[in-house]
Amino acid sequence: MHCTSSRVTCSRTLAVSLLLASVTGLLSSHVLAQPATAEESAQGEALSPEASPPKKGPYLSDWFNQDLTVIGSKDISFGPQPADDIYLEYEYFGRKGPFELYGYIDIPKIFDIGNSHDKGVWDHGSPVFMEHEPRISIDYLAGRSLAVGPFKEWYVAFDWIYDHGSNSANRANTLYSGLGTDIDTHSRVNLSANFYGRYQWENYGASNEYSWDGYRAQLKYIVPISSFSNGASLTYIGFTNFDFGSDLHKDNPARTANATVATNVLLYAFTHLRFTLVGRYFHNGGNWDDGSELNFGDGDFRARSNGWGYYAGVGYQF
Repeated sequence: MHCTSSRVTCSRTLAVSLLLASVTGLLSSHVLAQPATAEESAQGEALSPEASPPKKGPYLSDWFNQDLTVIGSKDISFGPQPADDIYLEYEYFGRKGPFELYGYIDIPKIFDIGNSHDKGVWDHGSPVFMEHEPRISIDYLAGRSLAVGPFKEWYVAFDWIYDHGSNSANRANTLYSGLGTDIDTHSRVNLSANFYGRYQWENYGASNEYSWDGYRAQLKYIVPISSFSNGASLTYIGFTNFDFGSDLHKDNPARTANATVATNVLLYAFTHLRFTLVGRYFHNGGNWDDGSELNFGDGDFRARSNGWGYYAGVGYQF
């Protein structure tokens, strides 16, 4: 069976996830290896006996950030039937040496709330969905800047997506791998991009399983809007994935070669507490052809894979 609407949860990404992935890109431009000065050891430790001990920050780690978020979603079209859900997400991000880390783990439908197309941990759906997006700085490993024009740092980039369905027909395992970069816009807009090839293991029984199938061009952008006297900040985040070159359509007219998802995020954040609103536009979401006639055993219906979906989240960063 191809990916049914019950597996719309297969590519949920919280707005905060999108933001923090972009924020991680911001951090990367400031942590390239620098030569040690005469007052520093090779490990970067200050040699001066007067050096002050590091101050403890507001989080458990000074570089590895984590948060827990409750997310409500509506009309999410990664499958041919939009799904609504309320789920729990653990998220992490940070930069250490050449490694830029970002990822999240979702527990779908943990509160047993969702529409008829949504399945999760309590009703024979997926008990866990996860995505991990590490990047490795080529500049850092080379020990020098490889900037070319506006492209200020280069990465080997990966994106691994795994959905642990109840059986192989309800499971997905996808690896994107390729090249990434941070782009200097000479403005308040911070921009990063990745270009991937896709290897597909399980894919809900679709015809492209266990093969290289298509590509993804990804763009992330962040614009700080304002800071407030109460300590909060407001930030806009944009995040667009363009998938192309898939062979799914060759043996199924209801599938497409291309798919686009464009996400718009508003984040209102304090040091720990975070509030997020997201509007996400789908075009051929999940490589399903909008309006195509389908039947998954419960009667005929027409796919709805174009249109807007929405998220709202409340989280705590620690």
